[in-house]
Amino acid sequence: MTAHETAPRIVRFGDLKPCKTAFIDAHTPGSDQKENFTIIGGGVSESADQHVHIEETPGFNIGAAGQPPKCKNSMHAHRTAEVFFVQSGRWRFFWGQHGTAGEVVLEEGDIFDIPTGIFRGFENIGTDYGMIMSILGGDDAGGGVIWAPHVLEAAKAHGLILAETGALYDTAKGERLPDGVGPMIPLTDVELKAFPETPASKVVPQFVKRFWDMKALSTDGPATVIGPGNDAMITDRTGFEVAFVQSGEDDPYMTDRNEILMVHRGHWRLAWDGGEVTLAPGDVCMVPPGLQRSLAPNRSGDTALFRVRDTDDAPGPTRT
Repeated sequence: MTAHETAPRIVRFGDLKPCKTAFIDAHTPGSDQKENFTIIGGGVSESADQHVHIEETPGFNIGAAGQPPKCKNSMHAHRTAEVFFVQSGRWRFFWGQHGTAGEVVLEEGDIFDIPTGIFRGFENIGTDYGMIMSILGGDDAGGGVIWAPHVLEAAKAHGLILAETGALYDTAKGERLPDGVGPMIPLTDVELKAFPETPASKVVPQFVKRFWDMKALSTDGPATVIGPGNDAMITDRTGFEVAFVQSGEDDPYMTDRNEILMVHRGHWRLAWDGGEVTLAPGDVCMVPPGLQRSLAPNRSGDTALFRVRDTDDAPGPTRT
């Protein structure tokens, strides 16, 4: 292996390339200003215009969504885990086929392990452009997005058609479905019954963790936020483990797992045999297995990052 293949790979926050036509609701009023970022892995974008920063996946995908105030993401579901944490802004998450089953407001640093099997959406309710970072289970992120039927119908009225292959076509630009390829068939009423309308009282206590609680529980070392063990704040088998880190480790360490570092606050020094780098808020760093490294804040002040590692669990449905 070359030095490049064994060294960490970094996607800087300032280098992120957005796609404004990533999904079926790209022209729907209220959702037409959102930006999708695919950072590690192909994600679930339906557009050929989507830029992928790092194509190789460690068993899960890393992405982000950026939206101005009052911009919404339409109701959809996934077959594998979808975890969000708020990088900036103030966000309302809501769920159920029409977004009326329950909701929760998340502030910067809060994390939400959204159960598979329920439709979900989100809206920037802050005063400025905001961004949420995402982790999607599986190398292929569950094979794509499952849209609520009304989302597909609304998009059609604005010229967008989703093919049964998962590719997006814009009829306003003269695009048409290829010969032999039909449109995505909306879920039937019978199929929709498999998607529960779970109340907030069943979702929020189990699947939402607040930034300041994670800070309190990680003063003596990394705190497991999501994972299969009993020590996790959210016990779930997502195919990956998420830890909250605020102090790092000056002593070199090594793991046989793929490790993704997602910086939320502060500046961090990552060092390994052959190099070192400073990571800033919003940066995403992919560290290969077997590389001895040290990680610690390199400046005073508030610091926090989310560390994601693959696990042996299959990336299928999570808890519901």
